[in-house]
Amino acid sequence: MQKILIVDDDRTLRAAITRYLEDRGFVVNSAASGLAGFNSFSQEVPDLIVSDIVMPDMDGFELCTKIRNTDAGQLLPFIFLSARSELEDRIQGHTLGADDYLVKPFHPRELIAKIEAQLARADRIRFQIELALQNAHPRLGREKSPLPLTPAEEKVFWEVIQGYTNKKIGTHLFISPRTVQTHLSSILSKLELENRSQLIRYAFENGYTPLQNT
Repeated sequence: MQKILIVDDDRTLRAAITRYLEDRGFVVNSAASGLAGFNSFSQEVPDLIVSDIVMPDMDGFELCTKIRNTDAGQLLPFIFLSARSELEDRIQGHTLGADDYLVKPFHPRELIAKIEAQLARADRIRFQIELALQNAHPRLGREKSPLPLTPAEEKVFWEVIQGYTNKKIGTHLFISPRTVQTHLSSILSKLELENRSQLIRYAFENGYTPLQNT
């Protein structure tokens, strides 16, 4: 399951976002300040961070800068969620390395859409990096073994390892996103994996690349 770190000094909002994300299958950690958020990141690197800007101890801008200066945080998806709506604030957020910026008040569905888009983008980047490494060092890839999947699941498998969202996979395969998720859950169970990121790594380590899907 993918892990999200929420950093915001508003306890009520933190709790509401946490419940909303957990109901949708995410594992959520939270912190009440930038400093606490950085400490949480240092102890366990999440898959994505959502952060307020105005907070005690360390603001969101400094938090983003410190995270981007670490090896683990250079490509980590980072979304600002702030009441500061001025153009200069949004520009500064992106300049410091944020991947997206959502202004409060917001609709939870928009936050989910931004989170899913950034996670999918991170998966695509990770896959391309691993594919480049495999092409540079062919011996890193192992000979493929047959996938223990149904034909429908295998089609979803090839789409997922390219970093596509459930909605886009559904469009490609002419099935609903809910059906895609059903197949994905079955794939993860059969391969004894927990999430999309692990599935992409499994594909890389076992010699599965889209170029071989012929």
